[in-house]
Amino acid sequence: MTLSQTMLLLLLNIGIWFIIHMSVSISLLFLPKNLFLTNSLFKFLFNSYDWEKRGQFYDIVFLVKRWKDKLPDGASLFNLGYRKKHLHSSNKKDIEEFIMETKRAELTHWLIMLLVPLFFLWNPSWAAWINAIYGVSINAPFIVIQRYNRPRLERIKRLKEQRI
Repeated sequence: MTLSQTMLLLLLNIGIWFIIHMSVSISLLFLPKNLFLTNSLFKFLFNSYDWEKRGQFYDIVFLVKRWKDKLPDGASLFNLGYRKKHLHSSNKKDIEEFIMETKRAELTHWLIMLLVPLFFLWNPSWAAWINAIYGVSINAPFIVIQRYNRPRLERIKRLKEQRI
């Protein structure tokens, strides 16, 4: 493979990653909020499991508290959707909205990672594996953040409901 072919392949992959990131992210903004509020369709994905220890697993294993605020929020980056850098207020509606958005964000990053095998269709093996590593390494941290934050937000919501 010549240098110009490699550069062309690099530009093609960058362009396709951009299209994938944007199209999946924007498409999920149009899904009804009910899909995320009721947990019905994606319950298996959004449940907190015992082994996650209400999100603490992600801080113990990945030290998520140290770096989670350093990553960009797609909503802020592209001025689309709900900004998840911090809780807008402590009222029940904002907490529910934030929880819903953690689910949307998590689904977004899972779907983007599911598209990684497409890169094996046109890339030589070495380039496809580089794209696979990129796809997982770019999206997995955002999934970890959502898995860490959501149980904490759900606990706050439960505590607020018990006070009422």
